[in-house]
Amino acid sequence: MCNVCKPPTHQEATKSCMDCKASYCNECFKLHHPWGTPKAQHEYVGPTTNFRPKVLMCPEHEMEKVNMYCEVCRRPVCHLCKLGGSHANHKVTSMSSAYKILKEKLAKSIHYLISKEDQVRTQITELDRLISQTEENGQLAERQANEHFERLFETLQERKSEMLRSIEQSRNRRIDQLKGQVEEYQGMLENSGLVGYAQEVLKETDQSCFVQTAKQLHVRIQKATESLKTFHPSADPCFDEFVLDTSKEETLLKEMCFGGDPPLIDWSHSRVYNEASIYWRLSEDHLPTDHHVLEYRNGEDNGVWRATDRVYGSSALVHDLEPDSQYSFRVRSCRNSMFSPYSPEVSFHTPPAPVFNFLFSDKCGFSTERLILNNRRDAVESVAGMAFLLSAERVQTGSYIGLDYIIGDTGISQGRHYWAFKVEPYSYTIKVGVASDTKLAEWFHNPRDTSSPRYDHDSGHDSGSEDACYELSQPFTLITLGMGKVFIPKASSSSSVSNANVSSGDSGNRVLPMPQRLGICLDYDAHRVYFYDADTMRCLFERQVDCSGTMFPAFGLMGSGKVQLEEFITAKKLTF
Repeated sequence: MCNVCKPPTHQEATKSCMDCKASYCNECFKLHHPWGTPKAQHEYVGPTTNFRPKVLMCPEHEMEKVNMYCEVCRRPVCHLCKLGGSHANHKVTSMSSAYKILKEKLAKSIHYLISKEDQVRTQITELDRLISQTEENGQLAERQANEHFERLFETLQERKSEMLRSIEQSRNRRIDQLKGQVEEYQGMLENSGLVGYAQEVLKETDQSCFVQTAKQLHVRIQKATESLKTFHPSADPCFDEFVLDTSKEETLLKEMCFGGDPPLIDWSHSRVYNEASIYWRLSEDHLPTDHHVLEYRNGEDNGVWRATDRVYGSSALVHDLEPDSQYSFRVRSCRNSMFSPYSPEVSFHTPPAPVFNFLFSDKCGFSTERLILNNRRDAVESVAGMAFLLSAERVQTGSYIGLDYIIGDTGISQGRHYWAFKVEPYSYTIKVGVASDTKLAEWFHNPRDTSSPRYDHDSGHDSGSEDACYELSQPFTLITLGMGKVFIPKASSSSSVSNANVSSGDSGNRVLPMPQRLGICLDYDAHRVYFYDADTMRCLFERQVDCSGTMFPAFGLMGSGKVQLEEFITAKKLTF
């Protein structure tokens, strides 16, 4: 139809202008293309809706026709694109060559599809069969689900009838008992019941008849008198024993799903600090899931669960956790808008202070001969190699070989801070704790302080010094780990051992199994340091420490050993 005419005089088009990209009837074409104007030179064809130009123009250079083909971008370009445009460094071919190659490829592809027509028809038949099977299986699943729910409804209805009938029977029985008691008490009223009968008996003048009747009547009168003195209703109006708690059943119904085991939270890979990184795993035969939802609650939140956004992987990060708090976590999967049951709850205890972020320092006192620091500076390893052997060979007297110290690259001058790390079980001797900048300067500049701890009376940390305790607060505190054990220092007035089974006088009881992860909390303002089992957040040892200077996380290694900082401790320092 003509694009210019308006109803009701809408005419059919007789020609289409390729320049105007519109169709016209004869009258409208003459009106819009008058003689003697540039529009009179427009190219026109018969009526059409296809206004594709006969010659493609370059989209970047509107006045240029495309005459080459860019093999990198796989699109037609003009000569200006090749000379200085965006395709200057691209490989191009002539349009005729590209035409020939692409036409051959297209022809081969079409020929291949035609040759596979039987295969296509077979696959279409298979798809039609799958559609029918899907429809049938879907209807069967609906019928089976309906049957299950009908059985549940029937069971629930039967149970409802039984329990309501039990309530009704108890109610009727109690009402009958109370009504009987009412009738009994009404008989005590004057001119009615027992009292009225007794009044009539009193009118009897025959002595023998009176005595025979009055004897039994007197017993009834005495019982009525006693009941007045000790009034007790014959039935209890309270129905507390019939209160129904369906919270567990409601939870089960809400968690009803189409089968499949719930996900399980992976305790070994999950970590909880100021933030919680929770990992979970699915059963080996689990069906594909749409997403997961992780829920958590603080033990002080009165059981209120909070949920994360949808999680499409197998881990989630929870922010802004309260310090020194017990958190519970659970997770469930969603598939086809249906949720699985919740995973068993897993509890973690957050550290007593915010996480202190640092890496191992590769500058201050670091021994490159005996310590191997990885590129990320979050793990250090001591190797008992030739350097260690030569150190032992140089010791002519005595029995002590040097500890190689390494510290954190960030110091602490205020507040409470917590960090955690892992010591490999094979480690021979590793000392961990805190030390002031002045004490570290002594250790790093006087090798004998580290090679012979007994030389410095206030070092107090080796296999022998575990039996010594010092009343004075020192500018450092270290505990010893090694061979899968933790050696708790002897308690003093400035220190305490949290394990009730650890006797301050029994050195054997001060040797504990080494935790998988160890945590340290430094309260700078309170001048106190704490050592924790980082998995359970149980305090193993605490003592006073002199925080007059800047305090640094300190680690001393001797023999084979390795210390790995926790990922949360290094997260603010490293870019993953």
